[in-house]
Amino acid sequence: MKAFIFTGQGSQFVGMGKDLYDSSDHALEFFERANDVLGYNIMDLMFNGDPNELRQTRHAQPAIFLHSMIIAKTNRDFKPDMVAGHSLGEITALVAIRALSFGDGLRLVQKRGEAMQIACEKTPSTMAAVLGLEDDEVIEVCSKIDEVVVPANFNTPGQLVISGTLAGVEEASAKLTEAGARKCIKLNVAGAYHSPVMEPAVEPFRQALEEASFREPIAPIYQNVDALPTEDPEVIKEKLLKQVTSPVKWHETILNMVEDGARSFVEIGPKPVLSGMVRRITGREMTTAM
Repeated sequence: MKAFIFTGQGSQFVGMGKDLYDSSDHALEFFERANDVLGYNIMDLMFNGDPNELRQTRHAQPAIFLHSMIIAKTNRDFKPDMVAGHSLGEITALVAIRALSFGDGLRLVQKRGEAMQIACEKTPSTMAAVLGLEDDEVIEVCSKIDEVVVPANFNTPGQLVISGTLAGVEEASAKLTEAGARKCIKLNVAGAYHSPVMEPAVEPFRQALEEASFREPIAPIYQNVDALPTEDPEVIKEKLLKQVTSPVKWHETILNMVEDGARSFVEIGPKPVLSGMVRRITGREMTTAM
């Protein structure tokens, strides 16, 4: 069985998508449709934009979604038995398996990105990768800090991302280093995703979800909040909303997909990010990239 996995925020770069634009008339159609939905020229931002502007959540998320969707929709080898997406990638995966239309998916991504950007601006915050500690140790250290700081991405064994206020992440990083972490690396992100800091984004995103039309997908999606397969449109919506402030259980997701029969993974995104995670989780080279 073949699993397709979709990258999330952080995989954007200036120049992304130019090769797709140059090589496919179908890609041009998607770019033009995206410009109409978003109300601005996403192509120009992706191909020639300022890196800092592209990094902004409100721009990075639509750009990554669009790049990944063009790959999935224009490639004849996209025949999934199951899918998953890391954070933002979950919406991309849902469009790829026809649970959402391209237009509804892009509008959701735009609303999500805008709402999360506002939440970032309300509370200065960040994320940091913690290397070399067990998950339980990281959870315990974070629970004892008064500032907001929580585990946000359970990526691989020995690699977990924490998320919270600037002071919370700084204090947690110091205490985790004392506890034996090999490294705590502050990430180049605009804010504290998958944490209580994102609470202001929940209601706007809820409204956007209600306006979108969800259908039963052609393959199960393993969702971030519980790492379990889902095909029920109402359950999918509920889990998408929870994902905004809940951790991404990526490690568990990959293990569940393998247990359910996945024998190969194909990563779709602007650049490979998840392939190395799959290798570290499974101990095998199972992933290729589109």
